[in-house]
Amino acid sequence: MKLVVQVKLLPTPVQAAALEVTLRACNEAASWVAEVAFESSVYKNFTLRKHCYAELKSRWGLGAQAAQHVIKKTADAYKALHANLNAHGKRNPKRKPRDAKRPLAFRPESAQPYDDRMLSWQTEARTVSVWTTRGRLKDIAFVCGSEQLATLSRYRRGESDLVHRDNAWFLLATCEVPEAALKDSPVDFLGVDLGIVNIATTSDGEIMSGRRLNRSRAHDGALRRKLQKKGTKSAKRRAQRRRRKEARRTRDINHKIAKHVVAEAERTGRGIALEDLTGIRERVRLRKPQRATHSSWSFAQLGQFIAYKARRAGVPVVYVDPAYTSRTCAECGHVDKANRVSQAWFACRSCGFVDHADRNGSRNIRARAWELWRSGARSVAPVGPGRGRLNAGEASPPVVPATQALPRKRRAADLSARHRPTEAVSV
Repeated sequence: MKLVVQVKLLPTPVQAAALEVTLRACNEAASWVAEVAFESSVYKNFTLRKHCYAELKSRWGLGAQAAQHVIKKTADAYKALHANLNAHGKRNPKRKPRDAKRPLAFRPESAQPYDDRMLSWQTEARTVSVWTTRGRLKDIAFVCGSEQLATLSRYRRGESDLVHRDNAWFLLATCEVPEAALKDSPVDFLGVDLGIVNIATTSDGEIMSGRRLNRSRAHDGALRRKLQKKGTKSAKRRAQRRRRKEARRTRDINHKIAKHVVAEAERTGRGIALEDLTGIRERVRLRKPQRATHSSWSFAQLGQFIAYKARRAGVPVVYVDPAYTSRTCAECGHVDKANRVSQAWFACRSCGFVDHADRNGSRNIRARAWELWRSGARSVAPVGPGRGRLNAGEASPPVVPATQALPRKRRAADLSARHRPTEAVSV
């Protein structure tokens, strides 16, 4: 499986200037290639080379490999754009594809891919040699953790991306990490209910609260509005320094939760059951005060983290249809909207069973996953639009035993009858 290792470069001022000139030249050239592709309606990599390759080398002074990577980057960007437009069009046919009516444009500091002909690693010395438009830069120091360094030394394969972010330089290296053998005989499944108030709740009764994260998001949003309203140079500098802070905090929390869930499933010999929440943002209509909270819900990122960590550990992951899991009693299978007394509590109108609402939902998810696994259902993990490109620390979506959605009208009693009841948890 593919993992991405991020290292921080420590270039001298002269080296940093050369890297910046190179990055700007490559992205300016990529924007020109995007215009050519849009005007001629040619979006394939090898076809674009006939139109742009010679011009890239003569006009911007790019090397052979750099020119080819610029063309390939543009072709991949158009491929991702068209995939996103097709996916959104299927979910919302009335949406106007504005991005399809104009050529793509790359930011001056967009990432640039490098292969082994343009970039060489000296992991023992912790230095790299990088091609630039001003010549080859040697002995650029980098820093990373000991685990990242070991992964680089043993498993690095393929391309690396040069990234300039927040006045710092990074390299994102692709590594081919071996997978553990998939455990095809789990003793049970660990159901995981994803939410906003509680980020994740397991069928064992463990609740990962989102109170601290939600408070931080509210504080960051209020401060952001205050700085934007102020509009002074110092306010803009402060807002610039705080960029991506919320995203980094969310990513860190999701990594910790995913690591804990996978470790618990691996320790007990169980699989992991998740909800297939693809398209939930388009299905739900919210009031204006709730839209920001719902849009910042990072359920897809947490699901991806759990999926790739589980794949690395050999833990099977099953995705189930989340329909009515919050209204179904995990004890008797009675389905009723009135069962959900509040956000936090579930009380069955039929048998009187009372439990934390999220734990009750996670038990239903576990029951559905166990039934799917016993019936031999096999599929692939759901992959939404825009997930093709890897981010730092993430992995490509794995192929795992997963999911055929249960019929929406099917009563959960058929599933919970085979599921061993457990005692309710006190919260």
